[in-house]
Amino acid sequence: MGKYIDLTAENFSVAKEGVALVDFWAPWCGPCRMLAPVIDELANEFDGKAKICKVNTDEQGDLSAEYGVRSIPTLIFFKDGQVVDQLVGAQSKQAISDKINSLL
Repeated sequence: MGKYIDLTAENFSVAKEGVALVDFWAPWCGPCRMLAPVIDELANEFDGKAKICKVNTDEQGDLSAEYGVRSIPTLIFFKDGQVVDQLVGAQSKQAISDKINSLL
């Protein structure tokens, strides 16, 4: 059973290995809360294939600034340490899943 990875500045290097989705979110953000169950499902479905991660922008402002996150939710896709794509706003599970599959 997969679970998403909570990222901080200290462990962000986890997202730079293989394929990773990083969800930049905040607890007060309505669209972020709507997306949360989708992120949980994706963490289960891609367990062992891709890393599904979350960054709380309220707690990790430096990471948000480093990756140019201006609005949330922002989903950033990494492959082998490189940012390869980004989606802003609430997205469908299918759109996110298709993007991850295209990177695997």
